[in-house]
Amino acid sequence: MHELSLCQSILNIIQRYAREHNFERVQTLWLSFGRLSCVQEKALSFSFQAVAQGTIAQGAELKFQVYPVQIYCFFCERTYEMEEYRGECPDCGSSKVVLQGGTEELRLLEMEVE
Repeated sequence: MHELSLCQSILNIIQRYAREHNFERVQTLWLSFGRLSCVQEKALSFSFQAVAQGTIAQGAELKFQVYPVQIYCFFCERTYEMEEYRGECPDCGSSKVVLQGGTEELRLLEMEVE
């Protein structure tokens, strides 16, 4: 479960910011990632609650911005959003497509702190 190591990295970032900006508690974290990044929201939330026990982030709410899979079809000359990547255009079936979105790595966008 790679979510556990991701959560530990997030917690390290939080602790560094807490030292630099002198806050004592994290209420909410806004995170983003692409649909194809292999991050699972439920697993990430569960892992974060386990890792955050006894820290300034204990009980923090996680909010997610998940970027959809986007492809561009050279035949249709259009961009499509989809739930999963199949390597072909959902409209014409052409394999002359390029992946444009959905692979974004996990990022900490914002924190609400006290």
